[in-house]
Amino acid sequence: MSRLFSLFLLAPLLCVELAGAQQLGNTKPLIHEGDIASDLVAGVDRFLLRQLESTITARSRYWDRDTSSAEAYNKSVARNRERLAEITGVVDSRRKFADLSVLAGTVGPVEAAKSDLFTAYNVQWPSVRDITGVGLLLKPAQPNGAFIIALPDADQTPEMISGLAEGVPPVQQFARRFAESGFTVIVPAIISREYAARNNRAKMTTREFLYRSSFELGRHLIGFEIQKVLAAVDWCESRSPQGVDVAVVGYGEGGLLALYSAALDTRIDVTLVSGYFDSRQQMWSEPVSRNVHAFLDQFGDAELATMIAPRHLVIEAAKGPEFELKSEGGAPAVLDTPDPKVVTAEVERARDLIGADSLTNIELIVSGDGHGGFASSAALNAVASIIDADVRIAKVGPAPKLCKEATDVKAREAQQTHEIGSHTQWLLTESHFIRQEFFKDLDTSSLEAYEKTIEPYRDYFRHETIGHFDLPLKAMNPRTRLVEESNKWTRYEVVLDVFDDVIAYGLITIPKGIEKDEQRPVVVCQHGLEGRPQDVIGEKSSQYYSAFATKLAERGFITFAPQNLYIFTDRFRSLQRKSYPQRKTLFSTIVPQHQQIVNWLKTLGYVDGDRIAFYGLSYGGKSAMRIPPLVADYCLSICSADFNEWVLKNATTQYNFSYMFTGEYEIFEWNLGGTFNYAEMAYLICPRPFMVERGHFDGVGKDQWVGYEFGRVRFMYQGLLKLQDKTEIEWFDGPHKINGVGTFRFLEKHLDWQVPE
Repeated sequence: MSRLFSLFLLAPLLCVELAGAQQLGNTKPLIHEGDIASDLVAGVDRFLLRQLESTITARSRYWDRDTSSAEAYNKSVARNRERLAEITGVVDSRRKFADLSVLAGTVGPVEAAKSDLFTAYNVQWPSVRDITGVGLLLKPAQPNGAFIIALPDADQTPEMISGLAEGVPPVQQFARRFAESGFTVIVPAIISREYAARNNRAKMTTREFLYRSSFELGRHLIGFEIQKVLAAVDWCESRSPQGVDVAVVGYGEGGLLALYSAALDTRIDVTLVSGYFDSRQQMWSEPVSRNVHAFLDQFGDAELATMIAPRHLVIEAAKGPEFELKSEGGAPAVLDTPDPKVVTAEVERARDLIGADSLTNIELIVSGDGHGGFASSAALNAVASIIDADVRIAKVGPAPKLCKEATDVKAREAQQTHEIGSHTQWLLTESHFIRQEFFKDLDTSSLEAYEKTIEPYRDYFRHETIGHFDLPLKAMNPRTRLVEESNKWTRYEVVLDVFDDVIAYGLITIPKGIEKDEQRPVVVCQHGLEGRPQDVIGEKSSQYYSAFATKLAERGFITFAPQNLYIFTDRFRSLQRKSYPQRKTLFSTIVPQHQQIVNWLKTLGYVDGDRIAFYGLSYGGKSAMRIPPLVADYCLSICSADFNEWVLKNATTQYNFSYMFTGEYEIFEWNLGGTFNYAEMAYLICPRPFMVERGHFDGVGKDQWVGYEFGRVRFMYQGLLKLQDKTEIEWFDGPHKINGVGTFRFLEKHLDWQVPE
C-alpha cells in the first residue's frame, strides 16, 4: 500500500475528496435522466439551427452596396465576388483557346443532328488545365447574333434538352427552342447523379464522389463546372470584337450553375434560373455536392441575385428535381421543389438588398402554381425579349434527325469524371508546395520569432478552418454525481453548460490519496468515433482503448473522459452539414466544450492548471490535432491511431484506406490541402510537447505516410527550433489501439509526474 493511499485512509481531513460523496464539492447534484450523450447531440442540433437562422441578418456586415451608379455598384460588390470565387474553388486560370473543337470521326458526317431550323454538333473546349467542357453546339439556320449557354439538370443530358434524345417533352427542350428561334446555343454536359458503390464500398452519387476530394483541396465540383461555363462565355465573347449578347439559362442543377456563374462574371448579360432559386437555409439537407463552405455566412440566393444586378435576372418558380438519397455511405439528402412562397420572399429580399429600382432588373415568373413545368414559354420569352425586344420564342419546330449514331453519354461522363478526378489527384501532388507558400511568413529563426509569427496562422485556423462562434461561454453551472468507486479512485459524471442548449459531459476519475494542498496533473482521455466516455475507462470496449483513462488514474493522474459529438452516425454527421455553410465545423462546437472543461478543471483545488494534457484515440486523435491548437490550456497533446498524411488520406483515390470510399461523408474539411495538413496542425501545438502513437497494423494508414508526416513535425521541433525532447513517435507491433507504453512515459516526463510506488 502506497504512502499516499495510507494517508488517505488514516487522515481523511487532509484529503480533497471524501470517499462515497454523491457529488463533488462546489457542484450541484446531477439529476439528468436518460442518455446524456443523445441529449448533448440534440442540444447542439437546436443550437446550430438557431445559428443558421441568424446568418441571414448577420450577412450585412460583409456588404456595402453603392447604388450611386452601375459602375459604382459593381465595384462595391467586387470583394463579395472574390469571396464567392474562393469558396466555390473558381481560383484557377482558364486555358485560352481559339475555337470549339468539333468531335467527329474520320468517316461519316460532321453533324450530330439536323433540322430545318438548326444543326447540332458534338463539341469540346478547354477549361482548366486538362479539364474540358463537352456537349452540343446548336447553330441556327438564321442566327440573330446572340448566344445562349443552356445548362440541363444533373439528371438530364444535353441531348434531352436539345431534342436529340428522349426524356424531356419538346415544349421544355429549352436549348432546342432557343436554337429554333435564332440563338446560337452551347449545351454543356454536367456530371450526373449516378448512384453507385465506389471501390466496392460506400454508395454515393458521382457528384458527391468528385466533391469529396475537390473540397479537401480547396476546389469544388460546382467550381469546375462554373469554369466550363465561363470558358464557353470566353468563346462567345471572342466571336465579335464589339462583344455579343450572352445569356445563361439553367434548370435544377443547371440553374445553380447559371446563378453562380452570372454572380461571378459580369460578361453574362441575362440569366434564367428555373426550378432552383430558393432560400438556402436548408442547404445542409440538399445533396452534399451542393455544400459550399461558408456560403450562408455571406450569401444566400438573394445575395447572389444582387451580384447579378444591374444585369437582368429571370427567376422561374417551377417544379424542380425531386428525389431522396438514402444513407448507404454517401450523404443522405432530400431535394424538393422550392416552395413558391419562399421563392417569392427570396426575390423580394434581393430587391430590398439592392435598394435601388434603377439597378433592379429581376423578373419572377411562376409556372402554373409554382410547381408547373420548367422552361415555360413565358420564361424563355422573357430572356429573348431582354436581348432583343423584337425576338419571340418560336413554336416547336420539326424534330432534329440524328446524322450519326447517338452519343454514348455514359462514356462521355466517364471521361469527364476522369478529367476532374485526375485534376484533383494532380492537385494532391502539388498541395505540399501550396502549403509551403501558405506558411511562407512563419519565422523559425528563433523560438521567440516562431511563437510570434505562428499566431496569424492560429487565427486563420480558428476562423477559417475550424470556425469560431463569437459567443461568450455561459456560467459553468457544474453538476456531478458519483458513478463508481474503487480502492484507488473515485469517479463522477460531470455536466457543464457551454452555450444555450450546448453542454459538455464526461467522467472525471480522481485518484485517492491526494494530500491537502497537493495539485495533480490531468489527462483528458478522448474516445473515438461512435464512442463514449465509458469506453476509455474500460467499462465497455477495452479492445481499442485498453481502459487507458483508468490505468492513468491508477498511476496517480486525474483523468477526464469527455463525450464528443461524433456519435449516432447521421445525427452527428448532419451537425457537420449544418455547420459547414456557416463557416463552421463540428469542432466549432467541440472546442468551446473543451475550453469549458479545462476552465472547470482549473477551479478544482487539487488540479494543477498548468499540467492538463490531451490524449485521444482515432477520432479522438483527430481531436488531438484540432483542439489543443485552440485551447492553450492543454499543455501537451498525444495523437493515437489517427496521425497521418491527412490530406492524402482524405483525397487520394489510390489507396483503399482513403475516405473517398467510406461512409465518413462529414470528414472532409475545406482546403486543408492548401493550408493545414497534420504537420502544420502540429506547428500550432509547438512548442508544447506533442507525441504520436502508431501501430504498424493500424489500417487507418500506412507507416510510410505516417512517418513522412511526422518527419516534418520532428524537423520543426528538433531541426529548426532545437526542442530536442518535445516530440516523439512510438511505433508498436499492434493494430488500431491505445498501446500505453511510450505515451505513458511521455506523460510522466512532461507532466513532471512520478508514479507512486
